[in-house]
Amino acid sequence: MRNLSSPTGPTSRGPVRRRRPRVLAPAAALLLGSALLTACGDSSDSGGSTTVSIGSNGNIFSMSLELAQSGGYFEKRGVKVKLVQVTSSTGTAALQSGSIQFLNNSPNGFMSALAKKVPETAVALTGGGNPLGLVVSKKFADAHRLTAETPGEQVARALDGSKGGASSPNTKAESSLFLQKRGVDPTKVKWVSLPSASANKAALTSGQIDWFVTSEPIPLQIQNDGDGVVVVDPKKAPEWSAAQAGYGEFLVANKRYLADNGETTKKVVAAVQEATNYLGTHGADATVLNVARKAMSGIPDPVLKSSIELVEWPKAAAMDQAGWTKTAAFVHSLGEGSAETKVTKDDWTNQYVTEGGQS
Repeated sequence: MRNLSSPTGPTSRGPVRRRRPRVLAPAAALLLGSALLTACGDSSDSGGSTTVSIGSNGNIFSMSLELAQSGGYFEKRGVKVKLVQVTSSTGTAALQSGSIQFLNNSPNGFMSALAKKVPETAVALTGGGNPLGLVVSKKFADAHRLTAETPGEQVARALDGSKGGASSPNTKAESSLFLQKRGVDPTKVKWVSLPSASANKAALTSGQIDWFVTSEPIPLQIQNDGDGVVVVDPKKAPEWSAAQAGYGEFLVANKRYLADNGETTKKVVAAVQEATNYLGTHGADATVLNVARKAMSGIPDPVLKSSIELVEWPKAAAMDQAGWTKTAAFVHSLGEGSAETKVTKDDWTNQYVTEGGQS
């Protein structure tokens, strides 16, 4: 997904303040049941606009949705969108209940749903790679002479036998992958299980843990506050990059919804593609930063800018089987999901990509 409090995508969620977030508990989402699922088609207001809800975990990958919303990309296509904050544990349930019509999902979350035979389809690519940061406490950095420029191999050696925070299986697995690639046994790390990225942050500043990995902007914000140092990012850990890890996040929908709402899906996909294309070609310019400030209030501009630029924003929403094969291999390399879980052409489609993408 990646997630600032628990990653989907491969990322975790943190103290990002979004506009009127609505987090759906799994039980609450499921209680909506099949009744909503059978009536999960588009709703129209008196002005004739279609209204849909899109769920996301609120991490930096959500910028494509935020820009499409603030930039009027949805509106000019006659679609009114409600952005709903969900978690890695509630997103799929909300999608299947009809509480949301689309979900910005991570490879881990998507493949987990496929393994459980959940009927959903990926319809648009919204981000590549894993915009993660490995942040160590200031005390640990000083003791081991670590800086942002320290080579990855030296960082890995310093983490041998240290106390690492883990708020999700995904970020723990990606931390372990970083260590393994540099000859350090991750089982020697004293792992401390914590409920969220914000809990990791509190544990880091209190000295309960020495380091943790999560999606930006949390690591860079900790560094900006003087409480830690980001010693690894995707530039230093190429195994987290799109070239090696494949897709980062993408838009998914229930198969039944797609069958009944093809035209609306095309409009939503076109709007998101316009936003990701802008992000990929303009980086964190003034327009993007203005949107980011509203979506992630309280985070300094330099942190927002650097975080946005760590995402590999696609110029087109179209996907291909080679990309999915690479993505699935990355998920399996993390030790997550069954090796039998594959992503086939039945699980993704480009038929709703109409502007600048292949069909």
